[in-house]
Amino acid sequence: MNHLKCILNLSLVVLIAGCSPSTTVKQKQPMTQDENKAMAGLKRRIGVVDFQNKTTYGANRLGTSASDILITELAKSNRFIVVERDKLDKLMEEQKLGMSGAIDPGTAAKMGKILGLNAIVTGAISQFGQQTEGSEYLVTQSKNQVVKCAVDIRVVDVETGQVLYADSGAGLARKHTGGVFGLGTRAGYDETLEGEALRAAIVKFVNNIVTQVSKKPWSCRVADVEGQSVYLNAGHNSGLEIGQKLTAFHIGRPIKDPASGLVIGNTETKVGDLKVVRYFGDDGSVADLAGGTMPSAGDLARVKED
Repeated sequence: MNHLKCILNLSLVVLIAGCSPSTTVKQKQPMTQDENKAMAGLKRRIGVVDFQNKTTYGANRLGTSASDILITELAKSNRFIVVERDKLDKLMEEQKLGMSGAIDPGTAAKMGKILGLNAIVTGAISQFGQQTEGSEYLVTQSKNQVVKCAVDIRVVDVETGQVLYADSGAGLARKHTGGVFGLGTRAGYDETLEGEALRAAIVKFVNNIVTQVSKKPWSCRVADVEGQSVYLNAGHNSGLEIGQKLTAFHIGRPIKDPASGLVIGNTETKVGDLKVVRYFGDDGSVADLAGGTMPSAGDLARVKED
């Protein structure tokens, strides 16, 4: 009798402890507060297109989830103004620029120019799978749910259409459940593991995206000119300060590499120097001409070199 009580008591302890699920996600540690503070400053405008799902699992849901995760992580980096995805979707529909995730660098650059972006990110989920593993002993059972995925991304420079950064990452999420006499192991598939696996793959890209996009000089666009006022598509939210000095350039024809035929840049003509005097709208600023001639709408403005 005592032996039977011991077995039952032990089973009860295992039931209480084992029925609680545990989840393991392999991913990179997020940036610390000090790292985020150090990276603050002028922010680039970036857009993220819905990722293409190349697998047979999850239809369009996975692609949307992946792009949402990347948008969140890029915003958390404190280095980007991330354009809302609905603006990209609307533009793609209006301009008939292609399906989400499947657009080529040239099309991505065209989208970015229309929206005044510095870079645009496209991506694809190339692998996705889930499996359930189980084990059974005398009175206890356990179940492991495992989700694995592989994600590919490309970051396109809007000015040239060149791919600034391309990479692939893998993510894994695992959930363990255990129980006694079959209790606690009958739960169905946990769909939250999908997002955890995708995040584990995508979070690894963020620092590299920041590094590659930040290698190019910060720039904004002249949105309009009225009288002596130059309206810029960057303001307080972009990190532009009152009194900031900029130089405006007119962007001309593309220059191609004679060997590869790829665009390596554009001709540039210096127009004039600007000085930011006030902010306007959600994220715009107004500048006065500080030297040279007045720029035109669409011209590029960069931080003035000393």
